[in-house]
Amino acid sequence: MRAVVIVVGVFVILGIGLYGPATLVGPLPPATASVDQAPAESAASGAPTVPSTGASAIVVDGAGPVLASGGSTDAVPIGGAAKVITALVVLDAKPMEAGAPGETITISAEDYQSYVTYISESARAVSFITGETWTQREMLQAMLLGSSNNHADSLARWAFGSMDGYLTAAQAWLTKNGLTSVSLVDATGLDEGDVGSATDLARISALAFADPAVSEIVRSDGAAVNGRRAVDNLARYAADEGYVGLSRSYTDQAGICFLFALDVTVDSGTQTLYGAFLREPDWDTIDADLTALSASAAATVKQTPVVTEGETFVTYTTPWGETAHGVAKATESRMLWVTSPLTYTVDAQPLTTGNKGQQVGTVTVGTPDGDITMMLVLDQRIGDPGPMWRLGNPVPVISAFIDSRTGK
Repeated sequence: MRAVVIVVGVFVILGIGLYGPATLVGPLPPATASVDQAPAESAASGAPTVPSTGASAIVVDGAGPVLASGGSTDAVPIGGAAKVITALVVLDAKPMEAGAPGETITISAEDYQSYVTYISESARAVSFITGETWTQREMLQAMLLGSSNNHADSLARWAFGSMDGYLTAAQAWLTKNGLTSVSLVDATGLDEGDVGSATDLARISALAFADPAVSEIVRSDGAAVNGRRAVDNLARYAADEGYVGLSRSYTDQAGICFLFALDVTVDSGTQTLYGAFLREPDWDTIDADLTALSASAAATVKQTPVVTEGETFVTYTTPWGETAHGVAKATESRMLWVTSPLTYTVDAQPLTTGNKGQQVGTVTVGTPDGDITMMLVLDQRIGDPGPMWRLGNPVPVISAFIDSRTGK
């Protein structure tokens, strides 16, 4: 049908004497844009080594893909790692800047009774008494550095009025952040019903280090809280291998659980991993697993050019025989571990003529570290073919003329 319209159009234009003007000054037919084959993967081969037993995962941010995982993918008991969630949920409701005291919290009789109970059960607890006032920051220090169970309960009740109120808020926060495997029954992680997958706990590690107040607290060696109580950083572990501990705990149900950041130093910079090792059976095993991860991470990360200046992603071919390319305007590199090919998505703009350096679209590269979008520019000029070609090729020229009038 379209061919019929064009042929009829040609005769109409010829019949009314508009052939010359229509072909000489009318629009040209567009170039054909063909997307070139995506470049092959060029990043480091392999991935950092994680345990094949227990449950483990590492990520590069709180929402991105999993870089490596091992062991069980199911939700498993998470032990004291639940206190990290308590901190993030409380700070979501009661924000606090790094180093600031935050709000003032008065210790209630219920809070003190929970302290007495934990002491009688030989669970971790930092002392306080009814009527004392603590700053929000001191409460977080006692919970995150000293793994104090009574402070976890007190923070939850203070921020949300009751433990039920906290659990409702925690579920909403987990849902908002896409952490669907995590389920909580308390603020401490002592109950075997506090569960989550290693993948979600690794993402929680990344979210925690992204919070300035949490990151500042857990990077310290310890603190003196409420004026006189010394609290050591019990999460500090394997620091000489680049680890910053976020939570280190043991329960019979969860085994040894360690949430961490790992700063990996390579020739061209530093890259940080966030991880969770759950259900580790003993300290010798986790020591060996942490050493294997740090050594393999340093060997499998490098500065990787994902787009190189001048690299061709689209080829334009005109009906009059000219060819030009949409090429990357600049080089872009990332510190990457890549275990599957990078994905390239090209958005090529329609083009009839154009000048060298003109923007003609974009290329978006999907990497484990997030998407990177780069501008594509024309590598050489595509010019008007001139009057002889226009007059000698009535069908494509008049087709373009008709399309311009019909809005196609």
